[in-house]
Amino acid sequence: MKDKVILVVSFGTSYNNNRGLSIGAIENDIKDSFPDYEIRRAFTSQMIINKLKKRDDLHIDNVKEALERAVQDGVKTIIVQPTHMMDGTEYHYKIKDHLEDYKDKFDTLILGKPLIKYDEDYEDLIKSITATEYSDDTAVCFMGHGTPADSNIIYTTLQDKLISKNYKNYFIGTVEAKPDFDDVLSMINEGQYNKIVLKPLMVVAGDHAQNDMAGDEDDSWKSMFTANGYEVECVIEGLAQSKDIRNMYIKHLKEITDDLN
Repeated sequence: MKDKVILVVSFGTSYNNNRGLSIGAIENDIKDSFPDYEIRRAFTSQMIINKLKKRDDLHIDNVKEALERAVQDGVKTIIVQPTHMMDGTEYHYKIKDHLEDYKDKFDTLILGKPLIKYDEDYEDLIKSITATEYSDDTAVCFMGHGTPADSNIIYTTLQDKLISKNYKNYFIGTVEAKPDFDDVLSMINEGQYNKIVLKPLMVVAGDHAQNDMAGDEDDSWKSMFTANGYEVECVIEGLAQSKDIRNMYIKHLKEITDDLN
């Protein structure tokens, strides 16, 4: 057992296949990039942790449990790397606040940055999400989660940066904040689009992507866009299924490990 640990903290998902394709892929890439560290997993969603334990008899630590386990194992250095999109409520209340109670129990305890923090992160994200080319009559719409925290501004910032780079047929919305579906529909209606390609702007293509975005219920984004006369194609792939996105976490971590060396 190594005395240096990278604790990869994700919101979590109960979709087993997508968990491996996204969270598992991030963890594997981190393991390959940082062989001197032991890689461990924690989730911030206790509801998902409980569901996986009951349904699959699969135990996954929450952040407090993972930190306590690291203390008991004699870990000296621990880097906590979130896979969350932004420093929203989950980042602050489910990760950062717990670290305060453990800062004196390790020689080194560092909290890493979420996926989107710096200007260059937007550049990397835009490069990844615009890699597939679409015709001018197709609107490419990304559904994010959204947060009541100030960091929700990442969605409008991303929209502005896409427009400034002339990706004018790309649209950003959220399922639980602003801009919402009506905001996105209004923007799309201003253009001359026949088709909408729907994609999740989420690390994992979990419940929101499967149901709120691509579900068959009347209130899914797919159904509502269809009801407004658009042909809709859903691409159910989490951001972390892209190697380019996973490399963004590696970049954040290398900044930390380079400072430690």
